[in-house]
Amino acid sequence: MPLIGEAYIRGLASALPDPEDHKIYFDHGTETMDAAYEPYQLRVDRIMENRGYINNQNWVSKKFEGAAHNEESWKKRAHIPLEFLLK
Repeated sequence: MPLIGEAYIRGLASALPDPEDHKIYFDHGTETMDAAYEPYQLRVDRIMENRGYINNQNWVSKKFEGAAHNEESWKKRAHIPLEFLLK
């Protein structure tokens, strides 16, 4: 993740769509591959705020303790982004 994480973060601010008419959802767990995501997500969260996104309004960032980077974990929380993005 570090190499792709840095490249993603460098280009993110200029690539984000207008917060007036877009919603964005991020989440990660704390186990397996997801255990490495938090430092990157915290940086992304700052970029989102600086770009004008409002947490829990047009952007959500969640951490799920004990969740892994796998289908079983995603299945347990798939309803959360769907409800946020489609409401």
